[in-house]
Amino acid sequence: MNKYFHPASGRGYADHDWLRSYHSFSFANYYNPEMMGFGTLRVINDDWIAPGKGFGTHPHRNMEIITIPLTGAVKHEDTLGSSAVVKAGEVQVMSAGRGVAHSEFNASQSEELTLFQIWVLPNKHNVEPRYDQKEFDETERQNKFQLIVSPDGRDGSLFIHQDAYFSRIDLTPGKKVSYRPYSSRNGLYCLSINENILIQDQPLAPRDALGTDLSTEEILISNDKESTSHASVLLMEVPLSV
Repeated sequence: MNKYFHPASGRGYADHDWLRSYHSFSFANYYNPEMMGFGTLRVINDDWIAPGKGFGTHPHRNMEIITIPLTGAVKHEDTLGSSAVVKAGEVQVMSAGRGVAHSEFNASQSEELTLFQIWVLPNKHNVEPRYDQKEFDETERQNKFQLIVSPDGRDGSLFIHQDAYFSRIDLTPGKKVSYRPYSSRNGLYCLSINENILIQDQPLAPRDALGTDLSTEEILISNDKESTSHASVLLMEVPLSV
């Protein structure tokens, strides 16, 4: 198994006063030629957005965009006519396809918004743009994998135009689980959200990540038995060939 460890401290960072953002891969003014993505996974932005602030209307094309609010809620509007609030516990997907423009703002005038925004390169270009969102029951990911994004919408997940599978899991202290990949041709990028975890033999602190190929039949993930809370993990299985 080939492994790639990406510590939280190694990410790019931008502070725009109203927006603080950590970039796992090259994005905007952060450029690192060795950090251009992981297979078809192109962007992971870890954003803190001030109350009432956000991104004005801007365009996208031929990109699958997944937004996962962690705290607070996002106010979304786009040129497809979609207008929605996406709160923590929900996931939003948007296929930009042949072109779409949208805006994203913190829906609260008093509370900070935190979220992950993730871009995945599509396997089909110039498709009809589309938007969707769904709430996922957090109790359904305690010590088991909850599929939130897939290429076909299986198991109640949201679909995107790529052979990618995103899952979340919340591990109780001392719990160990095995992740079985959907395809041995893919790679797996694991992001620890809030606790110290162990993936295979690699320890991850909060916001650390580990990328691996999937030459092995399963990936062992465990929460430190000394932990005082559940460990939330985001797993992104994506094709390694762009």
